[in-house]
Amino acid sequence: MRIAVTGSIATDHLMTFPGRFTDQFLPDQLDRVSLSFLVDELDIRRGGIGANICFGMGNLGNPSILVGAVGDDFADYRSWLERHSVDTESVHVSEVHRTARFLCTTDQDQNQIATFYAGAMSEARSIELQPVADRVGGLDLVVISPNDPEAMLRHTDECRTRGIRFVADPSQQLARMDGADVRRLIDGAEYLFSNEYEKALAEEKTGWSGEEILSRVGTRITTLGAKGVVIDRRDAEGVHVPALPVEKVVDPTGVGDAFRAGFLSGLAWNLPVERAAQVGHTIAAHALESAGPQEYTLSRRAFLDRFTGAYGETAAAEIADHLTCPNP
Repeated sequence: MRIAVTGSIATDHLMTFPGRFTDQFLPDQLDRVSLSFLVDELDIRRGGIGANICFGMGNLGNPSILVGAVGDDFADYRSWLERHSVDTESVHVSEVHRTARFLCTTDQDQNQIATFYAGAMSEARSIELQPVADRVGGLDLVVISPNDPEAMLRHTDECRTRGIRFVADPSQQLARMDGADVRRLIDGAEYLFSNEYEKALAEEKTGWSGEEILSRVGTRITTLGAKGVVIDRRDAEGVHVPALPVEKVVDPTGVGDAFRAGFLSGLAWNLPVERAAQVGHTIAAHALESAGPQEYTLSRRAFLDRFTGAYGETAAAEIADHLTCPNP
């Protein structure tokens, strides 16, 4: 299956605050907040949702096509992605802007405060998908993950016009979009991703009930954090897939992207959605135990052992022949 992932490509500046954000907010002063958090650590990592998803798929032995916009400072990052089985030939390079920056501070309760500088990402709206399809011999699925909002809408419209199946994953960009744009983004999607809060926000902004949204998309995947994921389907009974236990939470940044990488890989392997979600949970656990969204490594043997322990030998047997991690 040829999967193109459209979305942000960024450098992450990840900081750790040793206290709790909530302890610093005064209820009677919330209309004039002015805070500075002294952090203990700063890690500069490769990131961006589109790139994170492609990286995860490559670690499972499933190549993907990255579509997005970057600055002329992308050379080292490009090399890194290509070494992890990511096709970067359709990444647009800006002549005037630098690659996007994500600045995020995490407190001891894993709450996060973040700022995102779009930079070159704003030029993603100029990217046409048909040349990408022509170059690779056609596209079976296009993932519309958080990106420049105009780019997301353009890609969605083009998928509908050209009859290409697509995944709607508006995520953080729901806050920027009005109801008409959210409706335009998700209507007709084969799959719709969101967390619990985003699920409710999408319903509020579109004015559609959960049932109405499900009538317009094939499958709706709602992540629940440590509680796993709920998968609702238009023509089949919904299912809850529990998450894996995690040994030690190191950094939640990019965990949702890792889940999507595993789920999409499961789809590429023609697995049922429940099994695809289990693959997603397993790679997400590895990401959660690593500092940064692209700092984990996957060993085929360790991945299968962990998957078997959580979901059983029968489930593991169904993925074993597909799993071709770079490491044995």
